[in-house]
Amino acid sequence: MAKVFVISKRSLSQILLGLTVVLLCFGVFQTSFFGTASEAVNVLVSNTKLKPIYYVDTQEKKIAISFDATWGAEYTPKILEILEQNNIKTTFFLTNIWLKEYPDVAKTIREKGHEIAMHSVTHPHLNSLSEAQILEELQGNARMIKEITDYDAKLFRPPFGEYNNKVIKVIQDAGYIPIQWSVDSLDWKENMTKQDIVNRVTNGIHPGAIVLFHNNGTYTADALEDIIKFAFEKGYQIIPVSELIYKDNYYVNIQGAQKLKGAN
Repeated sequence: MAKVFVISKRSLSQILLGLTVVLLCFGVFQTSFFGTASEAVNVLVSNTKLKPIYYVDTQEKKIAISFDATWGAEYTPKILEILEQNNIKTTFFLTNIWLKEYPDVAKTIREKGHEIAMHSVTHPHLNSLSEAQILEELQGNARMIKEITDYDAKLFRPPFGEYNNKVIKVIQDAGYIPIQWSVDSLDWKENMTKQDIVNRVTNGIHPGAIVLFHNNGTYTADALEDIIKFAFEKGYQIIPVSELIYKDNYYVNIQGAQKLKGAN
């Protein structure tokens, strides 16, 4: 004799709910796997873990070179000279620590036509600060840049490349754009030779790359000449960060790629 199973309304509801979740998950997986919902998935993940812009998703052979300035200026004139000789404009991320010590160098950087961006007031670990403290690191930095160079900075690079959702949200809510990098020269390390720096950067360059240097690395200027020559030989154009990135209608995916909405 066949057994009869009786399912309560509550049990039936739980079963239906479970099946709905499974089907939804399968639907997301299926559409993502075949590419029709990959953008939606990327947006969802990016919104869960907020990211700065590491690089731009583009096929155009364009890259941005950037310099962080927190200490020293001994090698900066040579860097500026090399950039001028090659008719290149770049982006300098300046801290207030550095601006107070080298206001005239900051003015020269701007007079040479380079973009000025923010790198904080005191170069702290932003993850450990409150939202109000992070905001002051941003706004105080922007004020000093404006006072010294008369430039309205819009880009911000977190010190140490350190960030979390709180940091990114404060930056964006304040109207600034968080910028990271996809190619790190490691030029600040004492054991890095000129050739080490050249090799790291030339091996890492790709369309849409943002390259990180420091204005006072011992071998940065020397390596820069070879790196620029390599980039030009490969057909790359070198531009400031703000000219590389998209200004609107974009999102940043989990890899830190800035992508246009609707693009494949």
